[in-house]
Amino acid sequence: MSETATKELAEVRWRKLRDLVHEHGILRVEELAAELGVSAATVRRDLAALEASGELRRIHGGAMAPERCAAEPLFDDKTAMAAPEKQRIAEAALTLVGPRDVIYLDGGSTTVALARLLIPFKQLTVVTNSLRVAQVFSNGGPRMILTGGECRLLSQTFVGPLTRAVLDQMHLDIAFMGTIGVSAQQGMTTTDPAEAFTKEQAMARASRIVLLADSTKFGKTSFVRFGTIDQISTVISDKQMPAAERKAFQRARVDTILV
Repeated sequence: MSETATKELAEVRWRKLRDLVHEHGILRVEELAAELGVSAATVRRDLAALEASGELRRIHGGAMAPERCAAEPLFDDKTAMAAPEKQRIAEAALTLVGPRDVIYLDGGSTTVALARLLIPFKQLTVVTNSLRVAQVFSNGGPRMILTGGECRLLSQTFVGPLTRAVLDQMHLDIAFMGTIGVSAQQGMTTTDPAEAFTKEQAMARASRIVLLADSTKFGKTSFVRFGTIDQISTVISDKQMPAAERKAFQRARVDTILV
């Protein structure tokens, strides 16, 4: 086959591949290979070329449409997004906390809202990697253990191996987790590998994992996965949580609370 013909075939395949990814939002390499009738290796090369041209985004094991990729806003901007929903989610999360529990509050605007509600709980122990949560308790509140570690300014959190050294000593009754994106297919994702690593460490030490996520987070995928939905005990969201995602969580036997 001539070089020109080979190039034309590749362009036809790229067009089909791009259309499939945009139609479905997220597809795995094996699914694309079956649809196109080519090898997985060919699909991976095609995905690399299409990502280089900005037409899609590669993720672990597949690809996604750029519009489905969740970016990370500045913390103060994030706090203003879906603020009423986040407050209701925090109030629902409060009902899960026992007065003498040891809980983990992840970095995120919804966990900060929960922290404000926990100020009267003087016998509670709160472990956190969040500077913003620490500020909430700076004038009193529950017993607080701040993990320390490398400070990531964008998320206002401590992350990395020094954070792990503290978490290694802990047993947590509940870990309240935030996320940049979450879907049944890709799980919970965030933008930064060190952030994902720290989230994994906290979740591994918790008897119960509660995901706090407003409806805008669902069906979106960011750069690094830090957990699958079957690790989650309870998800708390607002009533606009997409129906397909809600059904997937229920099939995974995740308690779903909508407020």
